[in-house]
Amino acid sequence: MPSQRIDRRLVLRQGGIAISLPFLDAMLPQGRAACRTPAPSRVVLVGQPLGLYAPNFFPADTGQQFTPSRYLQMLDAHRSRFTVFSGISHRYPAGHFAEVALFTGVSPEQIRESEIRNGISLDQEIAAHVGQQTRFPSLILGGGNAAWNRRGVRIPSETRATQVFRRLFLQGTADEEARELKRVQNGQSLLDNVREQIHSMHRKVGRADQDRLDLFLSSVREAEQMLQQDEQWRKTPKPSVDYPTPTTDFNGAQLVERSRQWYHLMHLALQTDSTRTISLWLSTQERPEITGVNLGHHDASHHGQDPAKLDQLAIIEQAELQVFAEFLDRLNATRESESTLLDSTAVLYASNLGNSSSHDNTNLPVLLAGGRFRHQGHLAFDTKNNTPLSNLFVRILQHMGVESTSFGASTDTIRDL
Repeated sequence: MPSQRIDRRLVLRQGGIAISLPFLDAMLPQGRAACRTPAPSRVVLVGQPLGLYAPNFFPADTGQQFTPSRYLQMLDAHRSRFTVFSGISHRYPAGHFAEVALFTGVSPEQIRESEIRNGISLDQEIAAHVGQQTRFPSLILGGGNAAWNRRGVRIPSETRATQVFRRLFLQGTADEEARELKRVQNGQSLLDNVREQIHSMHRKVGRADQDRLDLFLSSVREAEQMLQQDEQWRKTPKPSVDYPTPTTDFNGAQLVERSRQWYHLMHLALQTDSTRTISLWLSTQERPEITGVNLGHHDASHHGQDPAKLDQLAIIEQAELQVFAEFLDRLNATRESESTLLDSTAVLYASNLGNSSSHDNTNLPVLLAGGRFRHQGHLAFDTKNNTPLSNLFVRILQHMGVESTSFGASTDTIRDL
């Protein structure tokens, strides 16, 4: 049976719920199914403030046939869809303070220990051009210092996944939203009240759209289950032990699961076209609950070449990159129009530190995945005289359809992509 036409703006509504749908073939104008319009371009910026241990990250050889490093082995399924850069940075002096300019890329003269004159961040520059096309101009997640407005003022980030979930999927009075969120936290699903609408739509669309709907709805359910797991742990009393109170406060030790939850929500936001611009600042200060790890991430990152600390650091960083790989898998498995969500989404994973142990800000770990680029595998620049990272930002702006020849302290654009 041929599929029936569905309005692109259709959402599933019931009480305080408003669930936007992924793009479906049935949303195309009649006669357009055979000549689909390209999917819109998106961008995701992921900031990792403690760097990545360089010998485990950078490949020894260059080009598309590079030999994957220890960390990049986890991303090898996407080899043709990403570029890893070496010899690239903002050329800032050593110090943690430079993290505030990771995504603004202001000139080194504007970065001082006691004074930082910041500018607009890449995500907000993009949102200024495309943000009006979606419900949310941008999402700023995880905390940290990712997003800055045109005056160089930090934009607050959302640190609670429950509130992001509320913004994305709940719509109604405050009482209605609170009631629906409570239902989710108690083990129920937002999808229960719109199940008849889902079944009705399923009957109207073709097989490809049915598959897209099923994948989307299962993603919503997974996000709900993560929120329910968080709620269950909050209700569970902590064990009593005969041990003196530590002087260091390790909060949010489920570092990997927290990252996975953010990636799930970002996938849903992109899949529903709720936004086309997202920045995520990963939290890395706590002691993660990972088998074989008894150090905090910050402590392990300041390793001083201590083999024991380097071993634990590798376990932590591998776990984080494994979750990132899962995010790329999910984007690549989500089809829209004639391509995948990964094809239309530029995903930048970067840190302000090239060597966290010495607080060095050169030779940053930078990886760009997805998007409509001519990916190069490993693209190596001069490790002594680094290419400005802002040159890559210019190329990302162009990917988003922003006519730009400069951003921050750029000197050109990276033309290899």
